[in-house]
Amino acid sequence: MNLIHTVLAFLLALGPLIIFHELGHYAVARLCGVKVLRFSIGMGRIVWSRRFGPDQTEWAISALPIGGYVKMLDARDPTTAPTNDADLPREFTRQNVWKRIAIVAAGPIANFILAIALMAALFMHGKEEPGTRLRPMAQASVVYQAGVRGGDVVTAVNGRPVQSWTELRWELVRAAIDKHAAELTLRGPVADSAPYRAVLPADRMAALDVDGDILGALGMQMWRPRPTIEKVLPDGPAARAGLRQGDLVTAIDGKPVVDGIAFIEAVRGAAGKPLQVGVLRGADQVVLPVTPDRDPQSGKGIVKAMIAQAPEMVTVQAGPLDAVAKGAKRTWETSALTVKMIAKMIVGEVSLKNVTGPITIADVAGQTARSGVEPFLEFIAFISISLGVMNLLPIPVLDGGHLLYYSLEVLTGRPLPARIGEIAQRAGVGLLFMLMALAVFNDLVRLL
Repeated sequence: MNLIHTVLAFLLALGPLIIFHELGHYAVARLCGVKVLRFSIGMGRIVWSRRFGPDQTEWAISALPIGGYVKMLDARDPTTAPTNDADLPREFTRQNVWKRIAIVAAGPIANFILAIALMAALFMHGKEEPGTRLRPMAQASVVYQAGVRGGDVVTAVNGRPVQSWTELRWELVRAAIDKHAAELTLRGPVADSAPYRAVLPADRMAALDVDGDILGALGMQMWRPRPTIEKVLPDGPAARAGLRQGDLVTAIDGKPVVDGIAFIEAVRGAAGKPLQVGVLRGADQVVLPVTPDRDPQSGKGIVKAMIAQAPEMVTVQAGPLDAVAKGAKRTWETSALTVKMIAKMIVGEVSLKNVTGPITIADVAGQTARSGVEPFLEFIAFISISLGVMNLLPIPVLDGGHLLYYSLEVLTGRPLPARIGEIAQRAGVGLLFMLMALAVFNDLVRLL
């Protein structure tokens, strides 16, 4: 069932994005007066089709459910070349270069517009996300050495306001990629605490692996509530020791326990060893001896009790105009960050393992779909941005390759010679297959 769910989530995420992309090409081609012969959802053999409209455009569904295309009247292909003089003015290559640029660019632009719309809708609806309050950190961590303390709330990074954990990570990833210092603006645990600043040095930011857990590497973890027992399972160490629902764990072996994660870590490291667990029960302080059982699979300690560890949540919300502005800003920043990552991969500053393919996309699609509608829509928005950026890369056979040809035509005043175009197309197909092979290889490595 999980596999079916993942495949359906993948198709539901990628299918509409490709359709929207191709609709961009179709709509602008019609506006520019170019005759559209076929609009296909999917690739390969056509399994269903109908003709509509004054031009009798064929709307088709093809066998391979990934991809799609718009086939226009085009003299370069014998199967799509005009068959009568009346259609000549509506042939693609006879249009001026600016119309051709508009038609080709319309696909990626449609993906960016869709991403802005989805993000704006999410901002207007309001997103529940973990806040930026920090859990107590190790004294050797980068953030502790910079003067940050547990319980403090990050309100800005390098002058950019942050409300949620996602926004905090976003700004720190940006600083790591740019190899810049990250200046944090924080306030203390009390709401009216005076703000202060802490600087994470540029050399420490540059050394981070942008593909890994950047916040964890800096020593930053989400704030968690105090460790309260939510449920005690029968016949387990917790039940035998007398732990009860509602008990607040305050200490283990005399050492304070700050949150549920600290409690779980202490238990996991003490399989078969007695622990003196101090709990606050109402107004009474009680110490109970608890000996964790050894988990037969992991070998770690377990006490068979559920403990509160959900992070502090905030609602990120905006009005209609502000939401559109936020959506446009997030789309632009994501696009710029993607381009920077690609550039750094090319020069070897970022590992090629960051290239992901359909297996990883499907896996993340399934995970976000199971998490709820909001995470899934946000995932679709980010994939739409990635699709737009990737199509704008100056690789022949992609939209960006065609835009490169037309840009050269604008500069030189004449079209690219057909022979050079053919060679570039072959090279582009080869490069595209190499990238696809690398992406699938990375996917399989992650999977296995």
